[in-house]
Amino acid sequence: MRVLTMSNADIHATLSPADCERAMAGVLAARTRGDAFNPLRTIAVPPGAAGFIGLMPSYGGGAFGLKAICLIPGNPARGLDAHQGTVTLYDGETGMPTAIMNASAITEIRTAAVTAVATRALARSGARVLGMLGAGVQARSHLVALADVRPWDEVRVYAPTTAHVEALRETRADLIVAGSAREAVEDADVVVVATSAKRPVLADAWLAPGAHVNAVGASSPTSWEIEPQTVAAAALFCDSRESLRNEAGEFKLAIEQGLIGGEDHIRAELGEVVSGSHAGRTDDDELTLFRSLGIGVEDLAAAQVAVENARRNGLGTEVEL
Repeated sequence: MRVLTMSNADIHATLSPADCERAMAGVLAARTRGDAFNPLRTIAVPPGAAGFIGLMPSYGGGAFGLKAICLIPGNPARGLDAHQGTVTLYDGETGMPTAIMNASAITEIRTAAVTAVATRALARSGARVLGMLGAGVQARSHLVALADVRPWDEVRVYAPTTAHVEALRETRADLIVAGSAREAVEDADVVVVATSAKRPVLADAWLAPGAHVNAVGASSPTSWEIEPQTVAAAALFCDSRESLRNEAGEFKLAIEQGLIGGEDHIRAELGEVVSGSHAGRTDDDELTLFRSLGIGVEDLAAAQVAVENARRNGLGTEVEL
C-alpha cells in the first residue's frame, strides 16, 4: 500500500494557521452534532521513564485517526519540542493507513488554532492587549495564530529565560518583554498560559475584569498552571467535558477545595459555542476561561487539511508500506 509521509517542514508548508483555525471550528462543531467521535485518550506513565505516552484515537470526515504522542518534559533543554510522535490517518472504509505525519508539528499548529477559535468566540470585541506566559514552541505558534484574531495594540510575554522571549521577536518584532508574570498579564484583555509548569504561574488576583484566559500548557491531573480560584471565578469553557473532568488538575482541585460544585460549573464546550447551541460570554465584565486539553478529533482534522493541501501541492513523500 502507498502511504503519504509528512515531515515537520511539510506540515508547516501545508497547514496554515488560518486553514487550521477553520478546521478546528468545523470539527468541534461536528463533534457537538455527533458527527465526529473522540474517546478519552489513554496515557501510560512507566515508572522511572523520562515522560509518558498518550494514544488519541478519533473518527470523523470518513477517516480514522490515531495520534501516538510522547511528552518528554526534559526535551526543551535539548532544543527539542516536548511533544514527539506521529499522527496516522486510516481510510474509513478499508482501515488501510493513508498518511503518517509528524505529531509535533500537528500538535503545535492545531493547539494554537483552537486557542484562536476560543479567543475569537469568547474575548471581548474590544480586546487589544495580549499577555502571554511561556516562550517555547506553543508561545511562537500562538503569536502567529492570534495575530489576526484581534488587532493587538500591545503584546507582552514573560518567561524565566529572557533569551527565549527575545527569540520570539522573529515572530513579532514589537512584543514587550515583561519583567515578571504579573507584569505580562495584569490588565491584559487576553491571557495565554503555555508553560511546562506543574504549579500555578498565573494568580487570579492579577486578572482584569472582563479578561479572557486560555490555559493550554498543563495536560495531566497532577499539573496546573492556574489557580483553582481562577476556575471558580470564571465562566469555564473546554474542548471536552470528559477531558476536563479526567485530566485538568486545577479543575479537580477546585472541586476538592469546595470552590465549585462539579461539572455544572462548566458553561459549555467550545464546539457548543461555535455551533451556536450554547452562549459564550454574557457581558464585557465577565472573566472567561478556556481550558484546553487537546483532543484527537482536532489532530484528525488538522491532519486531513495538511494531507489535502500536500497532495494538491505535491509535498510529502509517498512510500510503500
